[in-house]
Amino acid sequence: MQDAQGSKAPVQKLVDKIAGIFVPVVIGIAILALIAWRIFGGDNGLTQGLLALVTVLVIACPCALGLATPTAIMVGVGKGAEHGILIKDAESLERAYKLDSIILDKTGTITQGKPEVTAIKWKDGADISSLASILYSMESQSEHPLAEAVTRYFAEQSAAKIDIEQFESFTGKGVSGRYNGKQFHVGSRKAVVEQDIQIANELDAIAQDWLKQAATVIWFADEKEALAAIAIMDKVKENSAEAIQRLKAIGITTYMLTGDNPQTAKVVAGKVGIEHFRAETLPEDKAAFIKQLQSQGHVVAMVGDGINDSQALAQADISIAMGKGTDIAMDVAKMTLISSDLMSIPKAISLSRNTVHVIRQNLFWAFIYNVIGIPIAAGVLYPVNGFLLNPMLAGAAMALSSVSVVANSLRLKWGKM
Repeated sequence: MQDAQGSKAPVQKLVDKIAGIFVPVVIGIAILALIAWRIFGGDNGLTQGLLALVTVLVIACPCALGLATPTAIMVGVGKGAEHGILIKDAESLERAYKLDSIILDKTGTITQGKPEVTAIKWKDGADISSLASILYSMESQSEHPLAEAVTRYFAEQSAAKIDIEQFESFTGKGVSGRYNGKQFHVGSRKAVVEQDIQIANELDAIAQDWLKQAATVIWFADEKEALAAIAIMDKVKENSAEAIQRLKAIGITTYMLTGDNPQTAKVVAGKVGIEHFRAETLPEDKAAFIKQLQSQGHVVAMVGDGINDSQALAQADISIAMGKGTDIAMDVAKMTLISSDLMSIPKAISLSRNTVHVIRQNLFWAFIYNVIGIPIAAGVLYPVNGFLLNPMLAGAAMALSSVSVVANSLRLKWGKM
């Protein structure tokens, strides 16, 4: 959070350039004021000219310009932290207000991320005891949330662990390994079918029933045939539907991309009110979809929690990770939701919009202050009403401009998200 508060927003780079031009321009105006007073000021021209030069230099305030953005960023990042939204850099906070599309992962993002095995159907005649040990041992080496559900299930069943040889994990597809010279696979139906593995009708039929109940089905197979179908359920978070409706209300289109099967994806999308979804997507498919939206001019956020989401998180304009997800997802993401509650996303967008609004107010008042104050300090009102600004008043006005910018930024702290 300290790094984020000290980082520069893109608009600050523009302000820095303006401030670099501002200083020599002010010095030039002060010298011109001295020359003008010396030429047209009569007997007291030199004295009044020196007074005008000092007053211009005193009232000119690059400080207000310099404070306009960082003070708002500091307060905004702190406000986000108070609400469980950790923001890594100022650029993310500033850009979030431009979002028009958000892509959500399913498992662990829309759902609770605590999948549980609800049923297992073994192939008729299977040696359940030995096969359960193989399945348990393979899944215990995987980091996928569904694998963790299987591992917990067999741990509770007191299944024995064995040594699996040549274990491999295929991102978005499943895992494989060898035992006693025989190859075994665990993964999605698509991954199993790609290996030319046969699925018995009785297993396929019960798997279809599970899919209609919004279960995720993974398959355990050897080199030739499916040995078991495993039904896994992951409940939808209580606030997911409300959060997605709130996103829609502020004009943001939501998408769900999941590696799960189409039937389960359709049921979950229907429960939370997402109209656009894609199933059986690999990590590279998610990143490609984000690129497609970006090429159409959309500003895209990706919300995920797992290793499978890291590529898409890196591709997105704004990347948001769940605090209860994997370390790599949080490392890649620019924002982290500590509570893993989707309701924090509308809050983050609201915070971004409020912060950018305050930055613009600060810059407006800083510019207006200088545009009005510098000519008055140079003495433009003297020919009209004989008014000359006292340097002490100019110093007070300069300090007040900086204080007003800081005070305006502090409004964020007490504003609603």
